[in-house]
Amino acid sequence: MISKDTDPGAFQSLLGALKDCSARIGVIGLGYVGLPLVELFAGCGFRVLGFDIDSSKVERLQAGESYIGHISSERVSALRDGGHFTATSDFSRLTEVDAILICVPTPLGKHREPDLSAVIATGQSIGRYLRRGQLVILESTTYPGTTRDVLKPELEAGGLVAGRDFYLAYSPEREDPGNPKFSAGTIPKVVGGYDEMSGQLAQALYGAAVPEVVPVTSCEVAEACKILENTYRAVNIALVNELKLVFERMGIDVWEVIDAAKTKPFGFQAFYPGPGLGGHCIPIDPFYLTWVAHTYGLHTRFIELAGEINTAMPHHVIDRVTAALNDAGKAVKGSRILVLGAAYKPNVDDCRESPAVELMELLQDRGATVSYSDPHVPALPLMRGRTVRLESTPLSAETLSAQDCVLIATDHKAFDWELILTHSSLVIDTRGATRKALAERTGPSHVIKA
Repeated sequence: MISKDTDPGAFQSLLGALKDCSARIGVIGLGYVGLPLVELFAGCGFRVLGFDIDSSKVERLQAGESYIGHISSERVSALRDGGHFTATSDFSRLTEVDAILICVPTPLGKHREPDLSAVIATGQSIGRYLRRGQLVILESTTYPGTTRDVLKPELEAGGLVAGRDFYLAYSPEREDPGNPKFSAGTIPKVVGGYDEMSGQLAQALYGAAVPEVVPVTSCEVAEACKILENTYRAVNIALVNELKLVFERMGIDVWEVIDAAKTKPFGFQAFYPGPGLGGHCIPIDPFYLTWVAHTYGLHTRFIELAGEINTAMPHHVIDRVTAALNDAGKAVKGSRILVLGAAYKPNVDDCRESPAVELMELLQDRGATVSYSDPHVPALPLMRGRTVRLESTPLSAETLSAQDCVLIATDHKAFDWELILTHSSLVIDTRGATRKALAERTGPSHVIKA
């Protein structure tokens, strides 16, 4: 519904500015989601003002430097030099923009409950400077109802009213860092408005930058869409992780099974097992849905079971490492163990929720001497809930031969698998990364699949 109190002139003015790219866009949170959005809108001719509470990020961006592996410093310099992008930590400058996109973290709390502190704090910051006629869009992954029940009250605290004085919408981020096939400018954007006019404005904004906008009837539908997408993936990964345990016991190679199954041209989509879930979305979103379902008196047993399976995988890997070392006459305590890969997926520098980091901590807790090698992660960043602090070790024949065990946690293309197999005495492969190299070898294998 369109409020009778809404100023139609302000609506038409903003709509026109969004359509002809003359509006100024503010992006709050300049990380793996926010920075690609900055590049997307600046590339379409919008003037973009980026906000972040981390002053070191702002300084680096203003100097033309990138801190994200798949976005080069040359691209950041081009944004800055083109005059379409400025970064700042001064939130009073929110008054300068016409549309505000919120791209802040939404992690889990200590008891796997939603932690919306960043969304709330951002809403409070916006609320202090919000002016009439602005459009606010939340992109952070969250549960259905967050935009309306959590963000809106913070924005309205100063007296302005959503749907009358300002516009509000939700559009879930769909970033896949490091994926060369998809980028912010090629992925369809789902958009749900708080009201009809908010939805129209959000559609106009994204419609100026992406090839397809998918409008839905409410913020809640758009929020639920994101939760569905990642819960679908989490459940299917849990299924294949459980099948890996079954096939492992039966002496069947799960990766060979998947390769065979995916030749079916219909009714099957390949998912792959691993040492656990990583990234900001898949390990988190199902727990957001489970939490909000509980508030409605419902228990999502299927999703909760999938979560139990996935969160148990790092411990399964440690059990495999322990057993393999025992067979070699060694204990985990005192053993030198090199973890290959710190990022949560191949060929990126993103360590958010990475199972590799959890594996390092579990091994350290058991007394192992742990090191890691990752060409994309020179040093482990500070991570919420993690205490391990290490720097990457360059791979060499000497380094590999000095280890009691090499644990493959991430299958980066940059790794030389032949070098690794030749100079390692024991390899634990959680990703099926060595299959091709092993197929070309003869004799007994020193690789354990986990």
